[in-house]
Amino acid sequence: MNSLKKVAILTTVIVGISISLAFKSDFFEIAKQIEIYTTLFKELNMYYIDEINPAKLNQVAINSMLKSLDPYTNFYDEQGVENAKINAEGQYGGSGLEAEFKNNKLIVTDLIQDSPAAKSAIYIGDEISSINGIKIDPEQKEATLSQLKGLPDAKITLKFIRQNKSFERELNFTAIIQNPVPYFTLLDNKSGYIVLTKFNEKAFDKVEEAFLKLKAQGMTQLILDLRGNPGGLLTEAIDIVSLFVPKGSLVVTTKAKVKEWSDTYRSMKEPLDLAMPLVVLVNGHSASASEIVAGSLQDLDRAVIVGTRSYGKGLVQRFRKLTYGTQFKLTISKYYTPSGRNIQELDYTNGVGDSIPKFSDQKRPEFKTKNGRIIYGGGGINPDINEGESKITKTTEALLKTDAVFNFASNYFYKHQAIDSASNFSLNQIEFQNFLNAVKGDASFESPVQKSFNISQKKAKEANLNIEKATEKLNELILQEQTNQLQLNKDEITQALTEEIIRRYYLEKGIYQYKIQHDKTIKSAQSLLTDAQQYRSILNGNK
Repeated sequence: MNSLKKVAILTTVIVGISISLAFKSDFFEIAKQIEIYTTLFKELNMYYIDEINPAKLNQVAINSMLKSLDPYTNFYDEQGVENAKINAEGQYGGSGLEAEFKNNKLIVTDLIQDSPAAKSAIYIGDEISSINGIKIDPEQKEATLSQLKGLPDAKITLKFIRQNKSFERELNFTAIIQNPVPYFTLLDNKSGYIVLTKFNEKAFDKVEEAFLKLKAQGMTQLILDLRGNPGGLLTEAIDIVSLFVPKGSLVVTTKAKVKEWSDTYRSMKEPLDLAMPLVVLVNGHSASASEIVAGSLQDLDRAVIVGTRSYGKGLVQRFRKLTYGTQFKLTISKYYTPSGRNIQELDYTNGVGDSIPKFSDQKRPEFKTKNGRIIYGGGGINPDINEGESKITKTTEALLKTDAVFNFASNYFYKHQAIDSASNFSLNQIEFQNFLNAVKGDASFESPVQKSFNISQKKAKEANLNIEKATEKLNELILQEQTNQLQLNKDEITQALTEEIIRRYYLEKGIYQYKIQHDKTIKSAQSLLTDAQQYRSILNGNK
């Protein structure tokens, strides 16, 4: 017996020593790398030939380091911390005007409905040339944008340029609410429709409020639209699931390296309705908290998911405080829906540079819902009714990342004093052709082939090669093929143009008024809800 005790004690001591040595080794390596970096930074600052900006250089170093891990682990300076706080809280002091720099010009990109800015004859596409008499400096982007927010009751004077004419507006700051539910309505006598665009601190309250108002109007079935929702606060997602499942139901589990950060989350609020037929809409831009809501309701057989496969972000982040008012957000855990599946698509751990493996390229693991339906982990949430994804050409993909659609909508707005109602507006073939012609001269757009060609043309010129006539002909052929590639996605481009033009006249609300009349996925959801037998059949696994 004594010998057994001695062996146990000896084993414990060895394990303790091993852990201690490993900890000391890790600590030494961290201290070593910090010392190397500090020494290098000092040497650069003292001896580099030109003056350097230590803060800017350090920011580049930090961002490059974190970028090598995943796109969600980020450093925030003092202004970044404030912006993150605003996004989470869903409220700030301002005029309701959103702006960003485009080609070194500060451009109005959105207006909050019924805000001071929206009521002051300011339009999306207007250029802001000065703030409180000080000319816009594109070298001071963050400082400039921060001036557009402030304490309620403050005033700001903005000078604008629209079609080469300048004008001035004095605006009062007020409490601006970033409403995560920008639109809800009763589609027919019984089908409710709620749009949820983000998971900030107001998400649960606004969804609950919309639900109760619609139910009072006679709603007996609901469509919850999470398309394009990039996610947000985990707690809000859990609370929203709680509206539709029995109290105490498992919603999501997180598993972290730090044991204390691993947790199991159950619905803690009293549900509003446990039986109402529910359809959740998702697409390739529904991510994170959106996928927790969709995935949990699918696993529990509480909702039918309609649309296209979601993004596939199965990672959880948390903010950590640093010195001098800075913070960083880092990935701390993976989350798992009630069936036990993690839906992460990109394998950042085994990625090399920009080449990131996809879990969906492998055999996706099978899981089962509460009723025994087969579902899959890795690669996002597969909808129960797949609407089919559009095949977007590389040229169209590049186009939609530029300001070409935004610029065309601005020009259209200047030429047309009014349009039909948001729900009845449609873009005709002539205007689509006008857009294709405008794209050829839009400096913001350069197709992948055009970009490569322009680089080759520049190199040829530098080498004094006399091939101008040949390149002119080739350039014409490239532009024609570019147009052909865009024509293949006429429907998708027309949709983007239509929504951007409607935004100019009716703001965000107008886009949803248009969608409930023309959106195929909404129509599909409505059709499903009218067929109670098919709805039940899908949830019972008899599809």
